[in-house]
Amino acid sequence: MSRHKKSKLRKLSTIILTLIVFGAAVTLAESSSNSSSNSNDQLPAGPAKEKAEAGCLTCHEARIIVQQRLTKPAWIKEVDKMIKWGAEVDPKDRDALIDYLSAIFGPDQPAYAAPRSATQSTVQTKAKK
Repeated sequence: MSRHKKSKLRKLSTIILTLIVFGAAVTLAESSSNSSSNSNDQLPAGPAKEKAEAGCLTCHEARIIVQQRLTKPAWIKEVDKMIKWGAEVDPKDRDALIDYLSAIFGPDQPAYAAPRSATQSTVQTKAKK
């Protein structure tokens, strides 16, 4: 094969490889953005869901709450701490917020299961083989 053809083949191979890597990166970015908007990133329905969203989600993501399994006294302490740190919770809504959090995210609820990304699933599948 001529030197000219080899050079063109290398350039074409480099372009193809670059496109494959770029495509994989875009796919990975899309899958991670989709997994971040799953149900573990939102608060479940309940009587004070809107109050929790207004008071809590202005400072941090829902997944910080969703993974908690606290007793009612622990939720009281946590909510009061967050209010001291600046969470905007109307004093008349405080008890309803604590009741919601302790009912939905109490120690008697199933353990939090972190969402699996496409990458984690692929790695675990390969590890089993």
